[in-house]
Amino acid sequence: MTGEYGILISLVQKGVIEMPGLGTAVNAAGVIVGSLIGMLFGKKIKESVRKSLMRVLGLCVFFVGASGAMAGILSADENGKLSANGTVMMIICLAVGTFIGELLRIEHGLEKFGEWLKKKVGAHNDAGFVNAFVSTSLVVCVGAMAIVGSIKDGLEGDHSTLFAKALLDFLIVMMMSSAMGVGCLFSFIPIVILQGSVTALSGVCERFLNVGNVVSDISLVGSVMIAAVGLNQLLTEKFHVGNMLPALVLAAVYSLCSHYFNFGL
Repeated sequence: MTGEYGILISLVQKGVIEMPGLGTAVNAAGVIVGSLIGMLFGKKIKESVRKSLMRVLGLCVFFVGASGAMAGILSADENGKLSANGTVMMIICLAVGTFIGELLRIEHGLEKFGEWLKKKVGAHNDAGFVNAFVSTSLVVCVGAMAIVGSIKDGLEGDHSTLFAKALLDFLIVMMMSSAMGVGCLFSFIPIVILQGSVTALSGVCERFLNVGNVVSDISLVGSVMIAAVGLNQLLTEKFHVGNMLPALVLAAVYSLCSHYFNFGL
């Protein structure tokens, strides 16, 4: 029996563990399971409590994003003196990226897809379905872990980053779905599309991500966007976070240009 287990473990290590895309599959499964558990408990929560929970979760998501942004901006020298870096990059990328996103109406496209999903799953009476889908999708897809983890998944068969992300997403989506409902469940679709695409193109992506501050700049801009998702649960006037998505690409372009043309702002 021990020998059989040894052979099984050996096969898993040589085959499944090195299988490209496994990290994304586990991540998507974590989101699905987390959503189902959250919805199960959410059904037992009163509407007034659910609204309060949504606002608290929004506050938590805001601080998760804000802490990531502050970690990307602030650095300390040998004497402990703080300095700020990347603020100009952040402002330029978010401003120009949002302008491009507004012209392309990216968030409108996400909402239209959410409406289509809503009809397909028969959630006609769920007024918060689209908001739950878009908000959760942005939280779980925006960030350096999704990009870097997917590249490691494709090139090295190293799923550790995406496994860690799967656990984080499981907890986040479980909490969000308990307050926001079934729309959160379908955030696994953007995860599969985004991370699966990056894994498939990992050879190309790696060459760019290893240059300059590409990863840290993407992480900084992504953290600001996550903070905006959290604020949307607290404010009457909403940020169109979906329209900020081009800022992630611009952050990478900015970092590459800064590296190759030797400028920094």
